[in-house]
Amino acid sequence: MRGMFKSSRFKEKQVKVPGGRLKKHFKETKPNQQRCGACGAPLPGIPRFSATQAKNAPKSQKRPERPFGGNLCGRCMKNMYTVENIMETQEKEE
Repeated sequence: MRGMFKSSRFKEKQVKVPGGRLKKHFKETKPNQQRCGACGAPLPGIPRFSATQAKNAPKSQKRPERPFGGNLCGRCMKNMYTVENIMETQEKEE
């Protein structure tokens, strides 16, 4: 077994090969899905890059092109903006 497969980056799986023997196959693990900072829901539109892939990917592929893209989900962002609008209208009335 090569040394690179001994790290926790790879998962081992026993596979029966056509000769009838058992052999280890290694599969690289995927990173966890990014989560919303407010509610903890998985963020859509953000791929599950490894650190090297994220470094080499263009900025537009790393996160959605909107305010708080990559930090908040759309639902939390919408709630935040509606709360801000309510607060502003209350301040104007006073």
